[in-house]
Amino acid sequence: MAGLLQALVGASEKAAHIARLCRREEPLFQLLVAEKTGADRNRRFLQDFKTLADVLIQEVIKHDLGKEFPELQGHIHGEESNEFRNGQGETVRVRVCATPGDTAALLLSVLEPERAAAELLAAAVHRDVTLGDAELAGVALSVPPQDLAIWIDPIDSTNEYIGGREDVAPVDGIAPAGLCSALVLIGAYDRRTGCPVLGVINEPFFRRDPLTHRWQGRYHWGVAHGETRLSSLSPPPPRPAPRLVLSRAEGAAVRAALDPLCGDGLRFAAGAGYKMLCVILGLADAYVLSQGSTFAWDACAPHAILRALGGGAVALAGALRARREGDTGDPPELVYNRPAEGAAGAERWANRGGLVAYAHPQHLEAVLAAL
Repeated sequence: MAGLLQALVGASEKAAHIARLCRREEPLFQLLVAEKTGADRNRRFLQDFKTLADVLIQEVIKHDLGKEFPELQGHIHGEESNEFRNGQGETVRVRVCATPGDTAALLLSVLEPERAAAELLAAAVHRDVTLGDAELAGVALSVPPQDLAIWIDPIDSTNEYIGGREDVAPVDGIAPAGLCSALVLIGAYDRRTGCPVLGVINEPFFRRDPLTHRWQGRYHWGVAHGETRLSSLSPPPPRPAPRLVLSRAEGAAVRAALDPLCGDGLRFAAGAGYKMLCVILGLADAYVLSQGSTFAWDACAPHAILRALGGGAVALAGALRARREGDTGDPPELVYNRPAEGAAGAERWANRGGLVAYAHPQHLEAVLAAL
């Protein structure tokens, strides 16, 4: 599993490079921001470029992990479909081909006539990634990859990625919106139990290099398997009164119930992955969401890291139901191997009934009591 952990981090680094490339190189950037131009959207091809960027990153991660760990093939899942309809009405399956030239030709069949964009993307897809991380290289673990499956969110908070805002001032370290909330999320879970085991979060747009002005990223990882708890981070210290991070779309009743718990501690941010990262980094003590608007691919990776740090992510509706019924046991944690009954498409993997991601159990209990 140590090799798998390094492979997940390496895949996240390649994904982050592609995400940055799409914003840095003019042929790619112009396609990326075409989403903003209203009537001009999809003028040259039927699928918008932001979706292609998402899908390409997802397929690169699937390809690289499946090649190194054949026992994972068929068990690597992502948010996006890899089928596109091009300007000629043909269906194209986006995938990684044997050579950069072949991959460029396939991408050009979607992006025609944007040859420079297709070649830039193909070169990034076939780029080798070297990790100079001594701590990561020293991790020794033993869980067979054939016991695991993977959830990928190739670019979480896609709208913030497209908008690209860099001028959003953080509030107590938490950015309410902006490019910094666009993340790459890769999580591994136990196929049998659905429990998250390993997570990698990559921040492609962590900061700009002061000399080159190019974006630099960083990554975080965590492992929670059996009695093993390992992470690139240390557990954040708890606050006496919890600071909570919410979606701006959160309902007034939930806000009103939580406000007395934390005083002036309600904060707001975009992106489910980013809000969970705020909890991981100790910028917030819990992320509360009352709606079923997140999915398995949003939560799997950060949930694994939270477990590694002593926290977790519970199903909010189930936890509240258990409290009302007098159940004093641990609230039900989210699992990642059970599609929702009666749902179709992406909704099969929605975290129905909301969630609470937390760093410390006492803050989870305070949130549940308040709600």
